[in-house]
Amino acid sequence: MSQIERLRLPEDDATFGSNRIFDLFQYSPAVTASGLVFIAGQIGLRADGTIPEDPKEQIDVAFKRVEAVLEHLGLDFTDVVELVSYHVDVGSQLAAFREVKERYIRSDFPAWTILGIAALARPELIVEIKVVAATRK
Repeated sequence: MSQIERLRLPEDDATFGSNRIFDLFQYSPAVTASGLVFIAGQIGLRADGTIPEDPKEQIDVAFKRVEAVLEHLGLDFTDVVELVSYHVDVGSQLAAFREVKERYIRSDFPAWTILGIAALARPELIVEIKVVAATRK
């Protein structure tokens, strides 16, 4: 039987601010089970609740949130085995997404699925990133 662990962030987390959004919508930022870490979809939402208007900056904030979750678990992007990116307008965003992604994932490339979608949780959001990583245990 595998042990399941749910990540709880510090209430003064520099990237997320608090657990308020996770508590409000009743989900965990990450769940570890059977040697894998399932990281909830991350969006370009700053700790203060604002969303960058610039697409590259919004994508970068989403990657920083993924990176912060990985770091809380003692992992980094080399541990990522799957990346799923959801794009409101994949045609106009893909080049910017790839450019930002290359700053975070430089080797040990994960499987990557790119999905075009109609909308995200807020109208100003353009991208969401979901990740699965392998633990080092």
